[in-house]
Amino acid sequence: MQRVRVSSHQAPVQRLGGSQMTLSPKFRLAAKQSDPSFELELQLKGEPLIPRLPDDVALNCLLRIPVDNHMACRTVCKRWYSLFATKDRFFCRRKELGFHDPWLFVFAFHKSSGKIQWKVFDLNNFAWHTIPAMPCKEEKVCPHGFRCICIPHEGVLYVCGGVASDVDCPLNLVVKYEVRKNRWTVMKKMITARSFFASGVIDGMIYVAGGNSTDLVELESAEVLDPIKGIWYPVANMGTNMASYDSAVVNGKLLVTEGWFWPFYVVPRGQIYDPKTDNWENMASGLREGWTGSSVVLYGRLFVVSEHERTKLKVYNAETDSWDTVEGLPLPEQICKPFCVDCCDNRIAVVGRNLHVAVGHITSQGCSFAVYWQVVDAPESLSDFTPSSAQVLFA
Repeated sequence: MQRVRVSSHQAPVQRLGGSQMTLSPKFRLAAKQSDPSFELELQLKGEPLIPRLPDDVALNCLLRIPVDNHMACRTVCKRWYSLFATKDRFFCRRKELGFHDPWLFVFAFHKSSGKIQWKVFDLNNFAWHTIPAMPCKEEKVCPHGFRCICIPHEGVLYVCGGVASDVDCPLNLVVKYEVRKNRWTVMKKMITARSFFASGVIDGMIYVAGGNSTDLVELESAEVLDPIKGIWYPVANMGTNMASYDSAVVNGKLLVTEGWFWPFYVVPRGQIYDPKTDNWENMASGLREGWTGSSVVLYGRLFVVSEHERTKLKVYNAETDSWDTVEGLPLPEQICKPFCVDCCDNRIAVVGRNLHVAVGHITSQGCSFAVYWQVVDAPESLSDFTPSSAQVLFA
């Protein structure tokens, strides 16, 4: 397993951060919002949302329409236009009625141009749509150097760090995307610029640790963001300089793995952070040596989609410090490396090259687990994209 670094001699990419951060007008939301008084006026005139249906039933139906159909829906009538005119109004109504559907946000880059984009996959309707571009100028960055961190049930996504690949210069960039508002906000920067680092959310606080600094020197520092205050605070150093291949939060602790490198000359390092004591400890040998892929946490257990062992799914057994194979077929062949992984409820979503998606349905069978895979091929328009990160948000 190898942590990927992209230099200026490889795929062209974009540059973010620093004094060059700008909010381009084309990325701003339209100032004009749907007028609630106009909607009320139409309602009082007796114009139904859907003929012969009560408005509450009709609204419940309309709020389930996939986002990529909204433009066409605006042309149906004035009340539909009012509902679908702005995404912030649409999602506010969904929140009011308690909608809570999982969407997979995929941070991807075009394999020819290196252009970075966010693509969103509706895990219920199996439909794709896009969101506004991150607020940046289109210069060179390495897509893999960022860390994308989400708070799923709040519908909030953070993109942190990164690296300007033409000068191997790490960034302390932090931008936030909110599903309900459908827009990006530039946040207070991290204390330390870093790339290829670990991250995790514990009790609503965002932790980052390690990573690469200037000239690819590995860091031991760590810090935490209070999302409500928007302020970063230092926490205890890891005690070892380490860049991260993968990380996960299990039982209120942040697990950080360096990952396997090819050839396998050196056993990977791993660290565990406990925010209650503000201390780091070494990872158990079985855990760090068997962590050979991308992880998710389900049923309170750590699962890994292995990049080796025929891309089988496996689960960590803390009692024996070993890994058990999950019953079922390996990852479907349509899902090619590099792939990204996240989960919701009892499902694992794996996005591969060309943005084909495999949804693994996990069932618990006493002390063991089984998986059934369902593959959703991406449309032809996404065939030139490669994923760098995948995060599930609820909306």
